[in-house]
Amino acid sequence: MPDFRAFCSPSSAEPASLTLSTEESHHLVAVNRAKAGDTVVAFDGAGSEWICELVDASKNAAVLKVRFGQKMKRLPFDITLGQALPKGAYMDAIVRKATEIGVAKIAPLESERTQVHLDGSRQDKKIEKWQTAALEAAKQCGNPFVPEVLPVQGATAFMESTRGYDLKLIASLQPGARSLKTVLADFASVQGRAPQKVLWLVGPEGDFTPAEMSTSRSCSFEPVTLGPLVLRCETAAVYALSILSYELQNA
Repeated sequence: MPDFRAFCSPSSAEPASLTLSTEESHHLVAVNRAKAGDTVVAFDGAGSEWICELVDASKNAAVLKVRFGQKMKRLPFDITLGQALPKGAYMDAIVRKATEIGVAKIAPLESERTQVHLDGSRQDKKIEKWQTAALEAAKQCGNPFVPEVLPVQGATAFMESTRGYDLKLIASLQPGARSLKTVLADFASVQGRAPQKVLWLVGPEGDFTPAEMSTSRSCSFEPVTLGPLVLRCETAAVYALSILSYELQNA
């Protein structure tokens, strides 16, 4: 993969050249030190890529000459992460790692034990920040699809609104939670295939409340154990997504 990647949303599906935004130009030229003649992969975050040559290394409006375009394939599975908001800046890291793992959507949730509560203006700024973090992670790891960060919503309301998933999982510390391998094996034995669209919920510090877990059961979520140790929520999110992605890639 070429060293340089830049985000761009051209007005044409087959552009001859691309002019990057000020932010992307600065990152490419001033931060990454790209020079005229270097190969740059421009991508729109929705699967389209253009292999380009940097012809004008302006820090404000870099210009790329398109050599050819290509449409990238999505992963054969679609994962949504429903993440109860953690304290501090941990959500930024979760968004970045989830992007590297290849999730399609990230739903930030306020649960009963969530200690972070965002009002309208602050929420908008946070969503913008997390979407930027997803874009930066996609550039770094070569993911041509930037996950969508959904508006913050209540965990219970989110559970009750979930439709269209093959399988819905919730990380659980409670007795009776099963291993992911067992849950996937049971799904395959009934459906004759691996799930293609999966939702995984990860709770906050202190986990979801008993009432929230009861709601999850009524909404057909499968409680899944992440092992015998109590994981921090940011560790749990990365661990849960990693083992799920691994199992689905090898199904």
